[in-house]
Amino acid sequence: MKQVTLFAIALLLTVSTLKAQPRWTAQQANDWYKKQGWIRGCNFQPSTAINQLEMFQAESFDRQTLDKELGWAEGLGFNAMRVYLHHIAWTTDAPGFKKRLDEYLAISSKHGIKTIFVFFDDCWNDEYHPGKQPAPKTGVHNSGWVRDPGTMIHNHPDSLGMLEKYVKDVMTTFKNDNRILLWDLYNEPGNNQYFAKSLPLLKSVFAWAKEVNPSQPISAGVWSWGEKFKELNKFQEENSDVITYHHYGYVDKHKELINQLRQYGRPLICTEYMARRNGSLFQTIMPMLKQENIGAINWGFVAGKTNTIYAWGTPMPDGKEPELWFHDIYRTDGTAFSQDEIKTIKYLTGKK
Repeated sequence: MKQVTLFAIALLLTVSTLKAQPRWTAQQANDWYKKQGWIRGCNFQPSTAINQLEMFQAESFDRQTLDKELGWAEGLGFNAMRVYLHHIAWTTDAPGFKKRLDEYLAISSKHGIKTIFVFFDDCWNDEYHPGKQPAPKTGVHNSGWVRDPGTMIHNHPDSLGMLEKYVKDVMTTFKNDNRILLWDLYNEPGNNQYFAKSLPLLKSVFAWAKEVNPSQPISAGVWSWGEKFKELNKFQEENSDVITYHHYGYVDKHKELINQLRQYGRPLICTEYMARRNGSLFQTIMPMLKQENIGAINWGFVAGKTNTIYAWGTPMPDGKEPELWFHDIYRTDGTAFSQDEIKTIKYLTGKK
């Protein structure tokens, strides 16, 4: 009986070991990265959607705008877009949500663009609901963006099972889809003063992803370096197949961060940069990232409902277009904020 029990325990341990796949080796990650070519693109939200839900819900899924704006991205020589998801779109209509993800991937791949899908997010508004989304607040940056899952997970930890089903369902559906570049499991964990409260969910989503074992790499980007983020950063850096990060400052400080992250011997992708007022510019940051062979994913593309031409914490009640945009590249009519930026981008991507 004792032998049978020991065998059963050993079998369970073997099964659990087989279920959760180990992190990619640095060699695997670097071999994958070499095959991609230089990764460049932006965080993409169509101009007609205020948030993740409006982008992917059935009643507001805007195929025409997606096709048009991703065509402009192709024209710039972009080859990757970072796109946010939300679990509410899945809980209200899982089959339809996955169908629309497939449609989005079909449109983006038609334009030679691969996708980085983002699951969770600790940024902006804590309350969310399915259906019609709020109208933009005049002159307010990202007034309708929503966290996922936000404070709900801290107040209702029993919802963890639902989130696990969501992540595993979406990842399993697309785990071998070469239109997906990378899975970004959690955007800016610890933001909105959650700090270490976000660590359990961060650890859980990495465990779920490793159980699915997708053909694409997994990551969660480091973004803040205060004492309260040390434990989060350590976990992110030690569990991501590819190291991703955010930096919105000057080129010299950006280079200092790159030198710190090189210690891991893994590919680097900057999944957020470019805030003109902060000195993070296409003309300075993008050439440096190309020279360093680091992926370059800026924030913002077409100025629209997200209002990201306005700066963080600096609303403009009159709603006038600021002289210096904070993020974004194009207006909805296809004219650019700066032709000089367009020339820089096209020069770096090799587009004539």
